[in-house]
Amino acid sequence: LGGAPEGPAGTGKTETTKDLAKALAMQCIVFNCSEGLNYRAMEKFFKGLASSGAWSCFDEFNRIDVEVLSVVAQQILKIQQAKSAFKTKFIFEGTEIALKDTCAVFITMNPGYAGRSELPDNLKALFRPVAMMVPDYAMIAEISLYSYGFVSARSLAQKIVATYKLCSEQLSSQDHYDYGMRAVKAVLKTAGNLKRVHREESEDILVLRSIEDVNLPK
Repeated sequence: LGGAPEGPAGTGKTETTKDLAKALAMQCIVFNCSEGLNYRAMEKFFKGLASSGAWSCFDEFNRIDVEVLSVVAQQILKIQQAKSAFKTKFIFEGTEIALKDTCAVFITMNPGYAGRSELPDNLKALFRPVAMMVPDYAMIAEISLYSYGFVSARSLAQKIVATYKLCSEQLSSQDHYDYGMRAVKAVLKTAGNLKRVHREESEDILVLRSIEDVNLPK
């Protein structure tokens, strides 16, 4: 069975799958799903997946139409049944293809967003659900700043997180605005680079400059 991490955006669903594949030295193909996908396109994808033995991570899987998801469930079931029977070849959608037992399908989902459909029960049964929670941004920021050589990392981390919290609450909602973990990480990385160059500069000034450098272009 593959895994099905679900949770809000920026909680590391795709990254967790990619890192697991990397740790096990497996090739992992990340595929962004959209409403336009049909079962024919998925069929081709699964054929390549089964015969190459790679992993695939279908990002935002519940954006696919429910009618297509029901057919996809049958396609994944065929592959899983062939793997359970230890077959090296099997008939998939009228074509005999080779099967490498290392192949696996993972899906990620953002529940509760507009344009997302509920997964059919026959599809839910094929995956292990994994609930992902929003991480503690302040702790991640604090540890990252310490690793970059900042002395007052705790207070700076709290200030960065508070800044982004206020931005997400008070600024108008725009498609290109992102105040989640990715944005915090970008600020931390920029602050680390500035610290390396300007060792004697005040840490407050460096963090402020990195927040400006990351956000002003947007």
